[in-house]
Amino acid sequence: MSYDIDAVRGDFPALVNGSAHFDGPGGTQTPRQVIDAISATLSSPLSNRGTVTAGEANAERTVADARAAIADLVGGEAGGVVFGRSATQLCYDFSRWISRSWKAGDEVVVTRLDHDSNVRPWVQAAARAGATVRWLDFDPETSELDNIGTVLSDRTKLVAVTAASNLIGTKPPVASIAARAHAAGAVVYVDGVHFTAHAAADMNALGADFYSCSPYKFLGPHLGALIASPAMLESLQPDKLLPSTNEVPERFEFGTLPYELLAGVAAAVDYLSTIGGERGGAKPAGAPRRGQLVDAFSRLEEHEDALLARLEQGLATLPGVTVHSRAAHRTPTLLLTIAGRNMTDATRFLAARDVDAPSSNFYALEASRRLGLGDDGGLRVGLAPYTNSDDVDRLLAGLADFLSA
Repeated sequence: MSYDIDAVRGDFPALVNGSAHFDGPGGTQTPRQVIDAISATLSSPLSNRGTVTAGEANAERTVADARAAIADLVGGEAGGVVFGRSATQLCYDFSRWISRSWKAGDEVVVTRLDHDSNVRPWVQAAARAGATVRWLDFDPETSELDNIGTVLSDRTKLVAVTAASNLIGTKPPVASIAARAHAAGAVVYVDGVHFTAHAAADMNALGADFYSCSPYKFLGPHLGALIASPAMLESLQPDKLLPSTNEVPERFEFGTLPYELLAGVAAAVDYLSTIGGERGGAKPAGAPRRGQLVDAFSRLEEHEDALLARLEQGLATLPGVTVHSRAAHRTPTLLLTIAGRNMTDATRFLAARDVDAPSSNFYALEASRRLGLGDDGGLRVGLAPYTNSDDVDRLLAGLADFLSA
């Protein structure tokens, strides 16, 4: 299966400056098609949503297109797509609404593998309700989550779990975790922010009652999305302004949506649906987008897996380097430390050579501490759709120079 990396790279204006970007897990670069969609929306008549004026109709269509795009991307329903400023903000909002029925004696499960945005909102909601937090650990030697059965009970109300660790890439067995959680009567909130950038997400196959993602992690603009079934959303009543609609999903969205960013979301999903194929970022007329996305992610995974193998082989030759990403199933994201060396120094050294690889705990605080890295974390190397073999070789050469400096 071919992947036209040169055509892909030609779509990203930011690559012109010559940097090799391994910072994609924190936010990818943006293709021209997304930039153009945002610009075109702002250049056209635009108003609050409605059906009377051209501006109203443009706004209405933009929102509908964005909901449909996210639904196709994650296998959900357009009527269950809620947009917000970020996945963190959406988790905080939904944690408050979901937890309103919790009481003393109830239990909530969170994992030490997750980004803190899928940990702290639930821990704090449980504290307000007097509920108990049960922690699902992971093995730092294998990067694998422990057995969910050790923390489930008939008192479990919610299980919050990542579909892929943003720190070390681990892809837990979410479908089996969700099946056991549902058997215990719990709902499942899945953080798909990192996962959605690297695999054809299917929230129903994963067993997610709630699924979150962030378009800026998959070539889009900066905002977040929460997806659930419309029926699930109907069961929740947020605080809201009296004149605002009570329809779902709109009742969970406060104020005017950023229409230009939503146009960018739809454009990013369209771009992903044919990425690396013969027609680059063009969308074949009449083809179902969901099927296109599944095919495109197969190409992308093959491309990223080949680069990951090249990267891991090179890292194995560098003395003192420890790779903390060891799970059997994972994204092309590696966390590195080097014996006796400061990883922030490594980041600065690489940046001076136009190789972008940041160092931090990346808000996966529990995971960083569990790995024995404290709050400092390590150097994170993430592959993206525009990464090529030259980028990988530049990173390896930069790390070799750092070791000898």
